[in-house]
Amino acid sequence: MRSRASVGDKVTAAKKDDELTGPVEDYLKVIYEIERGAGAAATNDIAHRLAVAPASVSGMVRRLADQGLLAHERYKGVRLTTAGRRAALRTIRRHRVIEAYLAGALGYPWDRVHAEAERLEHAASDELIDRMAAAIGEPAVDPHGAPIPTREGAVDERRLLSLVELALGRTARILRVRDEDPGMLRYLGEMGILPGALVVVEGREPFGGPITLRVGDAIRSVGPELAAQVRVEELTPAGPGSGRAAKGRAGPRGGRKER
Repeated sequence: MRSRASVGDKVTAAKKDDELTGPVEDYLKVIYEIERGAGAAATNDIAHRLAVAPASVSGMVRRLADQGLLAHERYKGVRLTTAGRRAALRTIRRHRVIEAYLAGALGYPWDRVHAEAERLEHAASDELIDRMAAAIGEPAVDPHGAPIPTREGAVDERRLLSLVELALGRTARILRVRDEDPGMLRYLGEMGILPGALVVVEGREPFGGPITLRVGDAIRSVGPELAAQVRVEELTPAGPGSGRAAKGRAGPRGGRKER
């Protein structure tokens, strides 16, 4: 049986968010993201996302569990505790506010802000992040459409459809695009597939073939793998021929700059 002192030490350690190292914050952030999509995070999934050996993940998982940041059940993966989730969202807030500030205040294109934020997120203080957010009007999302957690740790966690799941003839607004691949972001930006744009699925080839989209006045073709990286909000279901009717309505909103 564990002593009261050991339990108290664990709780105390979990509360010291300011003392978490960069690698620990990276683990918590990745585990949060995996949990959002697949439930408990498996060792191999964590290792793949962080590009480290599974043995290294196992060691870190034990350490984070001892600190009260993770709950680990053998053969079932790990989940964040309340303290771990709070720390993960704090790091995610820093990352996304930095991205929004770089794009909104400094004019960085959307394909370059992720890498910069990865370098800066562990060093920035909460005060600096709050000042950055205030300077650009307290944005709700980053340049890729990802929701920015509040100072209190509240965040929009609703599940969004991917573009590949959108049915033929349906209209949707693009809300979010995965941000890790700069080349993909540049390509999507060139096609006008940006957060805020309206899209209509005009055609879908069988056996994993390309998807035909109407984006503004343009017809675009994307593969399922690329479409899966784009998250959308379905609007009023479209009937036969509504793709043509939506032609004049579909287009980026808000005049977003290059992304």
